[in-house]
Amino acid sequence: MAELDRVREALRASMTAWATLDVRGDQARVIPAPDMDVLSAHLERLDPQWGLTWACDSVQPPVVRVRVTLHGTVREGLATAHTLNDAKLAALADAARTWGVSTAGEPTWVEYDPEDGANTTDLDADAPLPASPAARPLPPEPPRDPQMDKARRHIEDLLEQLKVAGRGGEAARILMRGYGETLEESRAIYKELQALLKA
Repeated sequence: MAELDRVREALRASMTAWATLDVRGDQARVIPAPDMDVLSAHLERLDPQWGLTWACDSVQPPVVRVRVTLHGTVREGLATAHTLNDAKLAALADAARTWGVSTAGEPTWVEYDPEDGANTTDLDADAPLPASPAARPLPPEPPRDPQMDKARRHIEDLLEQLKVAGRGGEAARILMRGYGETLEESRAIYKELQALLKA
């Protein structure tokens, strides 16, 4: 449990960047996200063998999947955003949530300039992230279910087939809600993806 607390602290400390999820005229919707340089430094100290892989499921709209390996545990994040780089940041924020690190509140609307991007200068001071586990108790990590792991692998195998078939973007939209919380939900998602492959 102490190891998990250190991972959460490292993720919290790295939440210094902002991902632009959506732009409407002169407004942008943003969420806090891990800064890659800060995150890398923290994770390197926790586990010199840590790993990070990216997959672009769709260029337009930008959909990115991230897989973080830390102490032999793999966690994934999936996000869509305004640009591919923003989708990478948002996917990292999504992966952080799987470790129990959430952003403070809902995404925020800020001023947006096409040349300068989203104006998040006022947000840094106004919207601090949750501090320590003592200040805000986090739920314990759920035990791993071998059947859910197997279902997830089946979905990932099918996703690879869909990417090869040129249907990765459509599959990513189905998977935006995740892989399912129960075995039945995972099976339903698998069937939906299977139907997409046969279509």
